[in-house]
Amino acid sequence: MRRLTYFVALSIDGFIAGPDDEVDFYPSSDAYSARMIETLPDVLPTHGRRQLGIDDEPNRTFDTIVMGRRTYQPALDLGITSPYAHLRQYVVSASQPELDPAVTVVREDPVGLVRRLKAEDSSLDVYLAGGGLLAGALLDEIDRLVVKLYPVVAGAGRTAFGSAGFRPTAYDLTDVATFEGGNAVLTYDRA
Repeated sequence: MRRLTYFVALSIDGFIAGPDDEVDFYPSSDAYSARMIETLPDVLPTHGRRQLGIDDEPNRTFDTIVMGRRTYQPALDLGITSPYAHLRQYVVSASQPELDPAVTVVREDPVGLVRRLKAEDSSLDVYLAGGGLLAGALLDEIDRLVVKLYPVVAGAGRTAFGSAGFRPTAYDLTDVATFEGGNAVLTYDRA
């Protein structure tokens, strides 16, 4: 069975974005960026892959992405309706209009969607890009967390699991990578 991996950027104090969805405050280093491009190119938007000259590379880890409307919005703001053209794209939203035939807008229960995707016959996994409200709704389905921890305190903003409520869910730390400048990537698998 395929895994659902929540690949998420996080401030030291646990925020995935600022109160108005800001993400431009995350500091990065060249070594960190190079490692992310090298190890997880599937999570880069297609236009970013094209700029790096890796848009023709086959997917290594993921073949499908699930995201909420607010995660999809920055691409729309740039006029991009299919931000992850190298993946099957699902946007979970009650209000998002369908703008591109390559992007499926899902208005139903996201748990049912993810369970169907996980049951598919594929050697590649499903990438949960966020946001926090969607991750909270899918907490019981998340098999792996890849936390890109940034050396910054946001102070306020959007949390990694939205309003999931108090639901202790155990994961095992399976990999740690640290980088000059303070970035870290922590990988957790469901216990």
